[in-house]
Amino acid sequence: MSSLRDRLSPQTRCGIGLRAAHAAEVIATHPDIAWVEVHAENYMGGGQAIRQLETVRNDYAISLHGVGLSLGGTGRLNTAHMGRLRDLVNRIEPALVSEHLAWSGNAGTYLNGLLPLPYTEEALAVVAGNLAVLQDCLGRRVLIENPSAYMRYVESSIPEAEFLAELVDRTGCGLLCDVNNIFVSCTNLGGNPLDWLDALPADAVGEIHLAGHCANECDDGVLLIDDHGSPVAAPVWALYDRATARFSNAPALVEWDSNLPALEVLLAEAQVADRRRAARIDEMCHAAA
Repeated sequence: MSSLRDRLSPQTRCGIGLRAAHAAEVIATHPDIAWVEVHAENYMGGGQAIRQLETVRNDYAISLHGVGLSLGGTGRLNTAHMGRLRDLVNRIEPALVSEHLAWSGNAGTYLNGLLPLPYTEEALAVVAGNLAVLQDCLGRRVLIENPSAYMRYVESSIPEAEFLAELVDRTGCGLLCDVNNIFVSCTNLGGNPLDWLDALPADAVGEIHLAGHCANECDDGVLLIDDHGSPVAAPVWALYDRATARFSNAPALVEWDSNLPALEVLLAEAQVADRRRAARIDEMCHAAA
């Protein structure tokens, strides 16, 4: 029988979110990273951006992370947008494709944000229907990311992790587990992030996200904001350690979108993730021996 270490995917090294400011440097210097993730909408217009991405693809696995399909919206999915995503997937042949458990538009009006859903049976049916249409269009499984939360609908009757698990059962989708978002949501609204993490179906998680957040003072205390503008915080690293134990074949990714640092800083965060994962896997292997 193969050992636990032998069964783990060799592609579980941490990647980085590739932003335009770093693309030329990545192409020129070929840093030692396993994969990169880009926002799909930035590459739907053709031109130099897509040609740059095709060059990056020669050296690294690509993950396409969508931010604009509005899977939680009550109207029909934007077929033009979905078609552009399909064309991009066919052209780039990414290792992973993901979207958000959110809505971002209604009746032809696009809102520049990922807005929360009420976690109800009605909303679950809407998301499941839209996700089925998307996966049929792309001909592949899509990973769904848990959002960061700053408010809760009074109508919500299903815990978020259970909502995601049911979405997996109904559609066969995968999950993108954002551990920073779990920490932010549980801090803002209450809840134990370890229990939240443990409630996810482990075999459905195909990717892990790490990012920084900021703390804002407000009338009721401190509100955490998922701004992707700083190093990963210590409690998020601790939650990541738990995630690597549960989702040992899911590759992690460091996102950094605001206050963008030098590429070497971002690469150093990915190296921390690799070291922590290796240490956690060592612990698991010794415990299993």
